[in-house]
Amino acid sequence: AGFIKSPLSQKRLTQDSVELYCEAIGNPIPEIQWWFEGNEPNETYAQLWDGARQDRVKINATYNLHSTSTIYIANLTSDDSGMYECRASNDPDRNHLSKSPKVKWIRSQANVFVIERPEVKGYMNNASVNRILYCNMTEPSSAIEGHEWMLGDKIVKKDMEPSTFTSYTIEGKVEEHSGIYKCVYKTNLETNPVIKGEISVEVPPQVMAYKKSEHGNEGDTGVLTCKNPSFPDVTSWNWYKKGQEPIVNGSGRYIIKSSGNKTELRILKLNIEEDTGDYHCNATNSQGSGGATVNLRVRSRLAALWPFLGIVAEVLVLVTIIFIYEKRRKPDEVLDDDDGGSAPLKSNATNHKDKNVRQRNAN
Repeated sequence: AGFIKSPLSQKRLTQDSVELYCEAIGNPIPEIQWWFEGNEPNETYAQLWDGARQDRVKINATYNLHSTSTIYIANLTSDDSGMYECRASNDPDRNHLSKSPKVKWIRSQANVFVIERPEVKGYMNNASVNRILYCNMTEPSSAIEGHEWMLGDKIVKKDMEPSTFTSYTIEGKVEEHSGIYKCVYKTNLETNPVIKGEISVEVPPQVMAYKKSEHGNEGDTGVLTCKNPSFPDVTSWNWYKKGQEPIVNGSGRYIIKSSGNKTELRILKLNIEEDTGDYHCNATNSQGSGGATVNLRVRSRLAALWPFLGIVAEVLVLVTIIFIYEKRRKPDEVLDDDDGGSAPLKSNATNHKDKNVRQRNAN
């Protein structure tokens, strides 16, 4: 057996995770095991298995043409620091309880250094017009090479300052920029992990209607929708019709479906007289409440026919006008057809000419 790839030493912070990879080849295909030796003077190697250390250790191995194995350790503590050893062997007696294997296990080692996570204190200044977010790191474990401020997955600020202190100013209305901000301290990524802190910017719900005006046909199902794009999430939604008590889900023809920052009111078998009007959606979270209004218009089932009937009426009027016009101009056409005076006149002219000719000849 021989190694194709060996695990690499890594540096991590407490509460982070680490993954080591090992790959071996041989005929027959060798078995791979993981062993650990801590930093304590009297600590000896102990074999690791899938689910060890209160299920924080996960081992995945595949044996196809050659052997591959990955060990993953989550939520690291300082006790996880030490030497991790990948062992491989294809000797038939490698796991025999009494026989010694003819071929010894080959070994590849990697050190994992787990450093106490520096504390990053984050806070927000509400005194100024624009809110300012601050982060300060105490006792950094390595040199700082810059900072990033992130809102979700979006980078909103970036610099290359080596300071343990960094800040970010929220410009404009804070209600439009709520969420979880992260201040990320950049270090040498080859040997040191990223250190970050979090600051929550929380506001009351900024409720918006998907459409301020909805239309539905009588007898169909009407759907009204509201959403909350701000942070934190909504804990409860309520619907009201203007001037009436709150709508109870499942009562009458009403069905309410709410999940997180979205709510939907369905009204079955729309009625023109009963359902037309303004509906109000109200949201509540830890910071307060907010709402929006949706206007519902219910149209008659025959409403869709009016455009068609209008076109039909226009066609009928046009056909009638054409018919009357044609009927009125028919007598004139008959007179024109009966006017045969030109032919007799032509004949008479010929006769007169003949008479003149005879008279000349006679003379």
